[in-house]
Amino acid sequence: MMSQGSSWLLLPIILVSLHSCAFARRGQDLHCGACRALVDELEWEISQVDPKKTIQKGSFRINPDGTQSVTEVPYARTEAHLMEVLERVCEKMVEYGERTDPDTQRKMYVRVLSRDGKTMDASATNTDRDVISNLKFTCERIVEEYEDELIEFFSHETENVKDKLCSKRTDLCDHSVHITHDEL
Repeated sequence: MMSQGSSWLLLPIILVSLHSCAFARRGQDLHCGACRALVDELEWEISQVDPKKTIQKGSFRINPDGTQSVTEVPYARTEAHLMEVLERVCEKMVEYGERTDPDTQRKMYVRVLSRDGKTMDASATNTDRDVISNLKFTCERIVEEYEDELIEFFSHETENVKDKLCSKRTDLCDHSVHITHDEL
């Protein structure tokens, strides 16, 4: 049996543990939100490429018969295109803000600036410089760490990329949290 004095000694340990859990969940919310925003931005960038724009792919060597094995392929979703987009996509995180889901108390990241530059409803959205900076930094870390996966997914996958990449492949999003398939 514990004395009352020793139970007071456990209180700081319990409080630190609770704080650590909340901090870990906040970190996961940030990583998940950055991944989901990153996927939205990549999908948007891909959709904006002119379908007529092509790039040559194949070998530029001349075969013994005098021909070349070069073909024209659509530019969108090529490795060259995806590398170009990945270099600048995290800059778009300044167009996002942080909201807290009233039911789950989880953090989520939503656009506060439309793609045409108009301000959207940002009520109950935190657009503090630190929030934006953390989101941008996390996005950059995800791009750096998962560049190969991002290129692989976006060059082949078109369905449910957010869930496949952010939850199943990278485990950046908690599988037990149901997140709607909203379009930002």
